[in-house]
Amino acid sequence: MKRVLLVASILAALPLAASAEVWKNASLLDSMCAAKEKVAKNPDAHPTSCALQCAKSGYGIMADGKYLKFDEKGNEQIASELKATKKTDHLRVTVDGDLKGDTIAVKSVKLD
Repeated sequence: MKRVLLVASILAALPLAASAEVWKNASLLDSMCAAKEKVAKNPDAHPTSCALQCAKSGYGIMADGKYLKFDEKGNEQIASELKATKKTDHLRVTVDGDLKGDTIAVKSVKLD
């Protein structure tokens, strides 16, 4: 019986471990503008000033043609980096986190 419980515990933990991912050099967008087809097609043209203006909508990345939102921790981390950057557009990030549906539970995010 103990062996069955041990195996069941290990199998239950596997989906959580499998969802951990790293996205490198991914396009960063605010959620409001990511919904606009023109911006989603050319995210590198999206200006930093707009990303800062739309901060309340939250942030995320374009990955394989799909927008993945950041959790609150990720939004806070990237907002402080955006305020400090001298980049005017072509916002790219490296994100480490766990994908849960269409939201990334961010462990770390850094402007490239």
